[in-house]
Amino acid sequence: MEKRKLRGGMVGGGSNSWIGTVHRMAAAMDGQAELVAGVFSSDYEKSRIFAEELYLDSSRIYTDYREMAEKESSLPAADRIDFVSIVTPNVSHFDIARTFLEAGFNVVCDKPMTCRLKDAMELKSVVDRSGKVFALTYTYTGYPMVKQARDIVKKGSLGKIVKVVVEYRQEWIGRLLGKETGSFNIWRMDPQKTGISCCIADIGIHAQNLVQYITGLEIEELCADLSCSVPGYSLDNDGSILLRYKGGTKGVMHVSQVYAGEENGLSIQIYGTEQGISWTQENPNYLICKTLDGYSTTYSKGARGSTVLCDSALNASRLPLGHPEGFIEAFANIYLEAFKAIRTQSTNQLLITGDYPTVDDGVTSISFIETVVASSRSNEKWVKIIHQ
Repeated sequence: MEKRKLRGGMVGGGSNSWIGTVHRMAAAMDGQAELVAGVFSSDYEKSRIFAEELYLDSSRIYTDYREMAEKESSLPAADRIDFVSIVTPNVSHFDIARTFLEAGFNVVCDKPMTCRLKDAMELKSVVDRSGKVFALTYTYTGYPMVKQARDIVKKGSLGKIVKVVVEYRQEWIGRLLGKETGSFNIWRMDPQKTGISCCIADIGIHAQNLVQYITGLEIEELCADLSCSVPGYSLDNDGSILLRYKGGTKGVMHVSQVYAGEENGLSIQIYGTEQGISWTQENPNYLICKTLDGYSTTYSKGARGSTVLCDSALNASRLPLGHPEGFIEAFANIYLEAFKAIRTQSTNQLLITGDYPTVDDGVTSISFIETVVASSRSNEKWVKIIHQ
């Protein structure tokens, strides 16, 4: 590929979408890409007006994603988009991703990848056939200290992992408790837009993916209890899950969107036979490591030239010590790794796999969602992880 900025498109992410803004900021952060085309709303006029605010060429604003994929693919290679970002409600991810992959475009998709395991498996087949880059924005894998935690585990410093505790605490749905049914409308709690789960599909899979990314552990079976506290809705907004991983490690996960006073309390603790580590998203620049002797070590991101931090943690840090960075930068790290993979593409060569969440991570998460929901609905105590 010639030396130039990558050209990006976007489906969804209009004027009322905070996650669309995040994707645009993250993709542009390192000067590697620019947004040139899109469908920002199902209402073309709203999409056009929003595109004007972004100073985009009106000829590259389309009525829907199918028209966008068709017309962009018909443009000369020197003009068409190199990738598309998908930031629409869950239920549409599968069709949009499949359409662009089959039209020859790389895809960066917001999670969850699909709403059904069947669709996730089909999308994996499409990705494999296409030879294109497919990245999922599991944001927290982009944090420097999460990468450092992964390196510590890989080196065996913890010994055998015996317990994992992961939590994700929010309050935003809790603000609706006690309100009259019908006085509010949350698309994430609408099964027609989000699938069979709200809380687990929204934040539970972030917790699941974080454990998998750091430890490499695979869930064997689980026991889940989900609940919904908001009148007029049926999808979960709170969940407690016991986990059994292959190899004997045990885990506990609890996630909720109705915890009064909580903001974005994602945290993980991993305990081994030799050491334990802990990381908290709301204080993301530090990783705590504790030994059996009572000593603790605090790793900090951004230590340029450090001989302590691993290369991936150093490379993911943009600013020097004492200068905080967080969510947007972590998001940008995923885009940056996907861009590296996109730039390595050629007709007869395999893509170089980067440090970003892939379609395989997406399949694992959808399997997790379906197993958790099945377990919660079942009278059986434990349910084996669901496979296609």
